[in-house]
Amino acid sequence: MSQNRQEARDRLRAENDYQVNLKAELEVRTLNEKLDLPIHQQWAHLLEIQQVQTEMIRDMVARREV
Repeated sequence: MSQNRQEARDRLRAENDYQVNLKAELEVRTLNEKLDLPIHQQWAHLLEIQQVQTEMIRDMVARREV
């Protein structure tokens, strides 16, 4: 009897641990997505800057050739 009660408590504890770990994993994923968003926006902005710089260099080279 005592062993059955202990097994039942162990199962409940294991289920609770699983639920807590699952929730923690979902929270970590959400935080990672929130952190990734500014990084992606920053890359897009850096790409725009690079394109402007490339155009400026082409203009400078074209003026030299004239």
